Amino acid sequence: MISRSTIDKVFETARVEEVIGDFVQLKKAGANFKGLSPFTDEKTPSFMVSPVKQIWKDFSTGKGGNAIAFLMEHEHYSYPEAIRYLARKYQIEIEETQQSDAQKEQANARESMYLVSAFAKDHFVKNIWENEKGKAIGLSYFKERGFTDETIKKFELGYALDTWTHFTDAALDQKFELTFLEKTGLTIVKDDRKFDRFKGRVIFPIHSMSGRVLGFGGRTLLTDKKVAKYVNSPESEIYHKSKILYGIYQAKQSIAKEDNCFLVEGYTDVISMHQSGIENVVASSGTALTTDQIRLINRLTPNITVLFDGDAAGIRASFRGIDLILEQGMNVKVITFPDGEDPDSFAKSKTSEELQYYLQHQAKDFIQFKTSLLLKETENDPVKKAGLIRDIVKSISKIPNVIQREVYLQECARIMDISESILFNELSQIFKKESQQGTSKPSATSHTPFTGIKRDKKTLAKVDQLYNQEKKLIEILLLYGNLEVDFVDYVQETNNLGQKFMKKEVYTNGVANEIYLHLQEDEIEFTNPIFLKIYYQIIEQLHQKDSIEIENFTNHEDGEIAAAVTNILMDEEQYSLSDWERHDILVKSKESKLSKLITDAIYNLRRVLIEQKINSLVSGIPNKNSTTSAASIQTVKQEDLEMVVQYTALKQLLFDKLNRVL
Repeated sequence: MISRSTIDKVFETARVEEVIGDFVQLKKAGANFKGLSPFTDEKTPSFMVSPVKQIWKDFSTGKGGNAIAFLMEHEHYSYPEAIRYLARKYQIEIEETQQSDAQKEQANARESMYLVSAFAKDHFVKNIWENEKGKAIGLSYFKERGFTDETIKKFELGYALDTWTHFTDAALDQKFELTFLEKTGLTIVKDDRKFDRFKGRVIFPIHSMSGRVLGFGGRTLLTDKKVAKYVNSPESEIYHKSKILYGIYQAKQSIAKEDNCFLVEGYTDVISMHQSGIENVVASSGTALTTDQIRLINRLTPNITVLFDGDAAGIRASFRGIDLILEQGMNVKVITFPDGEDPDSFAKSKTSEELQYYLQHQAKDFIQFKTSLLLKETENDPVKKAGLIRDIVKSISKIPNVIQREVYLQECARIMDISESILFNELSQIFKKESQQGTSKPSATSHTPFTGIKRDKKTLAKVDQLYNQEKKLIEILLLYGNLEVDFVDYVQETNNLGQKFMKKEVYTNGVANEIYLHLQEDEIEFTNPIFLKIYYQIIEQLHQKDSIEIENFTNHEDGEIAAAVTNILMDEEQYSLSDWERHDILVKSKESKLSKLITDAIYNLRRVLIEQKINSLVSGIPNKNSTTSAASIQTVKQEDLEMVVQYTALKQLLFDKLNRVL
């Protein structure tokens, strides 16, 4: 594991504007930088970076955070991968924490396998560009397939020379251990003999989402039917074919930006589509689609479009994959190509514009696709048609979202010209059967129909008010908590004649201390759990260091705290996206009226809490139709009414201080 000291050094060294500047074109906007969102296709900048606060926010999607959060969102790195990326960028030596011998051995073994795989990739790539035989055979093959130099380099395609131990000898010469050559499957060892697994094959490296080489696919150039057309790396500690998709590393940014993923079958399908300008495409590499692969796509988008060639038998075999996609709560569409065509051949035969047009206009919803394909086989046979309907309802039953299921059932009823009630009954039977067999999966969405219960809008408004006032206080603490401000208070006094009057008093106090004292005096606690956590940590910092350090929150290990603080801090910067100064519109700074801002925030929080208390008391007072005894009602009424009067008077005082009319 990466040591805490290394992580701290990365946070201290990394500059968010430099890190993001490698991926997004930023322009100066006052004290900040702004640019086009890297997560959506927009023309007006909504992406803001604050060098002072060392955070960013994309107002078009709501995403935000520090440099680490950006790499995790944009590059889809894990937390350790993001730390390592920044350590390399800023040339920081990574220290590892103390590990047991077994942990060290396992970590070293995995890292050795990654290093061997990286070396192999470089070796195979070097063969097609620098070795004469590699050029003549490997490079020529890729050129014949219509791939450009740029495409070949983008996917790091290579060639393994047609000799028994060329790669193995090269790896051993570089001091790689035979153990790890065997574990990765690059070298096959039998007794005292060893030879290259991919000998004489063109090579397709398979990358993880972060770009590390996990394994390889090798295609033979021989026409001998006894020789397997494709050979893949065997399962290993770093390569699990059911958990990886070919092309995910090259496609991840495009998938996230387009909010859709095209799913194809083979390596060359992916490469040809990329070369034609369709980059949001991955392949299951000839294996049956798995749940892990679908979840990998779901990290980037909830939308999958499956591309099939014209082979009807192959399409039917893939229906199981579509059901798996639906089961994960994702949206699926299907596109088929003309007979004899596949994504590879079709992409090569069309211009980029023609391909994009075809993909856009040929995508069908899975129900439309499934019915159009299978209705041809029913041949007006009622029994077959009934079987088709059951098959479609079975697919719909996989969808976890209740509303989406209902919409699909309605669509199925329309297409198949059958009563919706019949389909809902069939769906209920499927759920009942699965429940009896113990195969039904619990989900966040119930199978029970929506009851139409209305939510209390007044309650929602009160909850929102309290949330907003608590958020306002946290915002003030984070932005101005370290400042000292002159506060004004009015104290009621009595003169010599017994007349009461309000005397103005001015005093100086720290912003955080002022808020803390008021909350302590009224015994007020934050009701929002995240705000409560932030508040406690602010007070702890003040007690320990006499100051609030914002970076401790934006870099917090608790993602919810980091996200909440980032949103609060960057909401303050949103107006600068509009560049008001350029239009001669002056925005008054909050610092100029900070004392009033703080006092109003405290008074407003008290006001909301008092209103809630009054409403609670009023709702608890029995009415004249109550079965409670008259004496009991009188006692309860009197006590509660007195408290209501007292709280109303207090509320009136707060409104007077806020210059409001009750």
